[in-house]
Amino acid sequence: MVHNFNAGPSILPAEVFRQASEAIVNYNNMGLSILEIGHRTDAFQLVMDEAQALVKELMGLDSNKEVLFLHGGASTQFFQVPMNLLDDNAKAAYLDCGVWGTKAIKEAKLYGSVDVVASSKDRNYAYIPKGYAIPSDAAYFHYTTNNTVEGTQMHAIPETSIPLVADMSSDILSTTMDFNRFSLIYAGAQKNIGAAGVNLVIVDNEILNKVGRKLPTMMDYREHIKNGSMLNTPPVFAVYVCMLTLRWLKALGGVKAIQEINEQKAKLLYDTVEAIPIFNLPVAVEDRSLMNAVFTMPDAELEKSFLATCKTNGMYGVKGHRSVGGFRVSMYNALPLESVVVLTDLMKDFANKNG
Repeated sequence: MVHNFNAGPSILPAEVFRQASEAIVNYNNMGLSILEIGHRTDAFQLVMDEAQALVKELMGLDSNKEVLFLHGGASTQFFQVPMNLLDDNAKAAYLDCGVWGTKAIKEAKLYGSVDVVASSKDRNYAYIPKGYAIPSDAAYFHYTTNNTVEGTQMHAIPETSIPLVADMSSDILSTTMDFNRFSLIYAGAQKNIGAAGVNLVIVDNEILNKVGRKLPTMMDYREHIKNGSMLNTPPVFAVYVCMLTLRWLKALGGVKAIQEINEQKAKLLYDTVEAIPIFNLPVAVEDRSLMNAVFTMPDAELEKSFLATCKTNGMYGVKGHRSVGGFRVSMYNALPLESVVVLTDLMKDFANKNG
């Protein structure tokens, strides 16, 4: 048996793989593959409708929230958000907690003024800043809810009177929260809600129509809303896999049920790492991510040996991001608790032999 701890594209539920593979050969006994049905047919419209409805249900969204499935991933949203929300003479507030926040800030500066309200760069992004002030005259406040590279996570929604915009690419639908607090949410699908190739965007109608610039049609959220995420050919298969994954999550009991499992996985892993002296946890305890646990080892040769041991035992994706090194264990929704149990047993055994 293999265990998939990859940070993205990442693990999907086994039943989603089975259903998707069947649909590739023969979708709903149509004699056609899901890869070849027309995106404007009734068959695919049902897929899009169900995927959007499941997002609204699982997140408890109000009627003024629009659900879009778009091309381009979160990296496109780094500039599409300010293009739609930040006027040339306006200001946006951003929180810098890692590589993805830094990239978002860079793109936003192309469209208006950016106030970086706080940054954790001074300690290699090993914590989430606290006690910062969010300017009340900013067009919106943007932050990344979970930092996949650095292993930190925001565990509370910031208090502010201005519109909230969040990149939830790596922890969306993993914990309960009031999603209606946000004016715009975006998330690449390939970690918690589906396969790579599609981006989920949830936008409040009230935040639109605030900029004076002319927008390219494909970059205008309003055009995508009017066309039901079918302004052009959508990533049909990726949307279908999202629908299947959202079905799986609903059947499991929704976000509350998966949060309980995610907390069990994270507790087991962090408790194990803390108990083994050859491993170090650089992230502040209160800011540790439930999705991406980052830890290190002071001995480079021992690190290589541990990675080799993981590979030999069918554990994939344990190596840390190339920019920080060390180890990273991603525990997204579809990762079973059993995989974390197997990994922590291996860690204890490795420490006993090499500690």
